Amino acid sequence: MGHVGLSIERVEDAALLTGRGRYVDDLGTPPGTLHAAILRSPHAHADIVAIDKSAALALPGVIAVVTGADIQDITTGLVPAVRAKVDARVIGTDRVRYVGEPVAVVIARDRYLAEDGAELVEVEYRLRPAVVDPEASLAADAHVLHEGVGANLVSERSFRYGDPETAFQQAPHQLSVTVHYPRNTGSPIETYGLVATYEPTDGSYDVLANFQGPFSIHTVMARALKVPGNRLRIRTPPDSGGSFGVKQGVAPYAVLIAAASRLVGRPVKWVEDRLEHLAASVSATNRVTTLKAAFDDEGVVTALDWDQLEDCGAYLRAPEPATLYRMHGNLTGAYAIRNVAIRNRVVLTNKTPTGLVRGFGGPQVYFPLERLMHRIAVMLKRDPFEVIRKNLIPADAFPYRTATGALYDSGNYQEALAVAARDGGLDELKRRRDAARAEGRLYGIGYTAAVEPSVSNMGYITTVLTPEERAKAGPKNGAQATASITIDPVGSVTVQVASTPQGQGHRTVLAQVVADALGLEMSLVRVVTELDTAKDAWSIASGNYSSRFAAAVAGAAQLAAVKLRGRLARIAAAQLNVVADDLVFAEGRVTSRHNPDVSLPFARVAATSHWSPGLVPEDVEGGIRETVFWTPPELTAPDEADGINSSLCHGFIFDFCGVEIDPVTGKLGIDRYVTMHDCGRILHPGMVEGQVRGGFAQALGAAVYEELSYGQDGAFLSGTLADYLLPTATEVPELTVLHVESPSPFTPLGAKGVGEGNCMSTPVCLANAVADALGIEAIDLPLTPAKIAALAAAGDEPAPPPGHDKPKASTKPGDRTMRGEGKAEVAAPPEKVWAMLLDPDVLASVIPGAHGVKKLSDTHFKADVTLGVGPVKGRYKADVELTDLDAPRAATLSGTVTGGLGNGGGNGRITLEPIEGGGTRIGYTYEAHVGGKAAAVGGRLLDGASRVIIGGFFSALARKAGGGRGGPGFLKRIFAMLGIGR
Repeated sequence: MGHVGLSIERVEDAALLTGRGRYVDDLGTPPGTLHAAILRSPHAHADIVAIDKSAALALPGVIAVVTGADIQDITTGLVPAVRAKVDARVIGTDRVRYVGEPVAVVIARDRYLAEDGAELVEVEYRLRPAVVDPEASLAADAHVLHEGVGANLVSERSFRYGDPETAFQQAPHQLSVTVHYPRNTGSPIETYGLVATYEPTDGSYDVLANFQGPFSIHTVMARALKVPGNRLRIRTPPDSGGSFGVKQGVAPYAVLIAAASRLVGRPVKWVEDRLEHLAASVSATNRVTTLKAAFDDEGVVTALDWDQLEDCGAYLRAPEPATLYRMHGNLTGAYAIRNVAIRNRVVLTNKTPTGLVRGFGGPQVYFPLERLMHRIAVMLKRDPFEVIRKNLIPADAFPYRTATGALYDSGNYQEALAVAARDGGLDELKRRRDAARAEGRLYGIGYTAAVEPSVSNMGYITTVLTPEERAKAGPKNGAQATASITIDPVGSVTVQVASTPQGQGHRTVLAQVVADALGLEMSLVRVVTELDTAKDAWSIASGNYSSRFAAAVAGAAQLAAVKLRGRLARIAAAQLNVVADDLVFAEGRVTSRHNPDVSLPFARVAATSHWSPGLVPEDVEGGIRETVFWTPPELTAPDEADGINSSLCHGFIFDFCGVEIDPVTGKLGIDRYVTMHDCGRILHPGMVEGQVRGGFAQALGAAVYEELSYGQDGAFLSGTLADYLLPTATEVPELTVLHVESPSPFTPLGAKGVGEGNCMSTPVCLANAVADALGIEAIDLPLTPAKIAALAAAGDEPAPPPGHDKPKASTKPGDRTMRGEGKAEVAAPPEKVWAMLLDPDVLASVIPGAHGVKKLSDTHFKADVTLGVGPVKGRYKADVELTDLDAPRAATLSGTVTGGLGNGGGNGRITLEPIEGGGTRIGYTYEAHVGGKAAAVGGRLLDGASRVIIGGFFSALARKAGGGRGGPGFLKRIFAMLGIGR
């Protein structure tokens, strides 16, 4: 009755497809639970001068407003993984360092009241200059985020393996690439959510959260809450709506809301909205890499020189800089390169702190490495396929130790390439390319070879420390996985593992594995996916990350089932008068392999320890429960030479694709995409197929659509799914998925990870194809149509006539200034209009959204206004001043608006010109900018919104002044002047 290796119908799907999944927002809350909304900084870098809670606290239903000062004594910072004086608090106290950083938590009877209360909290900021570019952050005059560090560089290490200097001196060829890898994120359907409860009787916290792990962060959270680990209980819901790594980033919010619960004395629930998630959850690191290679005439690489500059955002939060070091043992990829030099630097910028995102570290490594292999082939005028093949690790070299310390368990990369080329139709694809080019079309082929690491060694992060620092701190290593199997009094089997699923099919695969080990039908095995740190077996390596489920977690379940089977065999042997080794477990019975008539039902044997413990042999320690903690011996701590086996298993991926580019629109058409995988033993072919296709779709987004973009002032510019684009089913092309299997000798089931591979291989494969189609050397992500069209058109534009310069772009990159001008006519004379501009009562009636205007002086006013931009509507404080007065002819109007949802400012010159008939022609020009959450909805809306607001001001002024000239068509004309419809 073998189940493993078959595409069994998923156990999870019945609930998920009928809306019966149990996510964090579906679960009940304790009596008296309050709800939280988080007020976030609209500025990338600013001092918090004052926070006024009074208006919010006066709102009925608001219970409390919690600030950084309120929890400063009961919390501490989230400890970083490097020794740097970075006080990574979970809420801004005296300073904010990125747009979206929490500055206050409003707690109310329901979420609606909490949101209303957040709009009433007034925060006074004193702006500081921001730094968003990692290279600029290294400059001597760069603005420093953390004075305790003294610079934005928080870590620097250099490594040397083999003899790279000699290899470079002796190589006939050298080549380098520089890559600016952008930020992106996982964008799961379900955002962060948690319910936190403080128990004052024993000073403990209970947190229900859709936290993914790694549970090493449990220690960090407990320390931040200033409690022992056994006073912080973390529970996870049965289901999670995706994660892709980012839900480890719920940890700071667990600390924040737990501390808030302690202050208010009641449970507090918080669920993140989509705008919050995009702006302030977790992103992958952006990295600047310069990679240099030494190689011979055949394209065989003899040495690599890595220079990696990692941008981890405003704070270095554990487990970062994990993204930089997770791939340390794999920096030579699938290639037999023995000489490597590395320089790793970690910097901080005024952007969201980074964390784990699917494939973390892999895309940032393979993009420069595989671009380099492509460039070598082009330089030598060779086929990239052959250059890749010549550099691959030989098939007879496994297990293979890389120059930087990884131990590759198994593989035959040459066979994988051959099968992919044959079954994927590479020769036919080349003919299509040649035919397309003969017709003048832009067609290219891209290749990628990559090693997919899985089951991370906890010790890899300590490679960031020097050998001396590691010796002082003590060794860190391993990848412990945990599984428990319990048998109840009727012989039913329950499996519990310390891994929190986000769609990987835990319940199905674990039931397959355990059912096979015990000879049962899958329906007799129940898998529990919730995790409770107060009751369940777990360790700091627990969690669901770095593709560890099939190899480590399912492997631990296999070991637990086998150990339990051994005990049950001895119990049955005593009753059947046979030796335990003579028994087999199959078809729900325990039977002698030599005499089928000698057997017992599995349920009867399994229930013996419950009903008849006296029948259990004295040397058998019961048969009710078995828990296994498994860690592989291959995962050792970094050695004195900084060699590190950073992961246990190493799958292999070989991708190739053909793409065609529209030279006018820049549209990228994927003609064919073939992906070959070796993930060891395949436990469930259908789910492996799903993991590959899902990873490919996510990688397509990273390659073509997605970028978390920031302005030069640190303003976040990708705050909606209309600005941060994700691929849909209509954009994902058909995929050819191929497999070879080389079972791992290091895992109980021979399985390796497969969940992250295409996130590593696909972006660079597509980039190589685009570079091949366009014949260009340098290319960065994302491959947007505008970028590709510009690259395709490069060199085609004719030179300007003599004496004329090439037109310059009107704005700098990241410039978010909105500009406009217009005219309007009113029936009142200039003197009357001038008086109205200085009358607070009139201004209150004509400023769009104003709740009242306070006159500070004859030319200085303050107002409360409510403004909306797209889906974002908020209350703001406006400060307006008239200067450069030329009464009653002209004045300069300057102003700023600040609020919980954003900030803005601008100035404009207003002129009043008398016209025939006693009226006035009003002319105006303006410049304005918007930041914070309002800016995050995207530049598409802002310019139109500014015209609507300014148009509304002048139309209201015209009505107040006695209407416009020309009858009822006036408003229509003024809106036409503003470029907006009515």
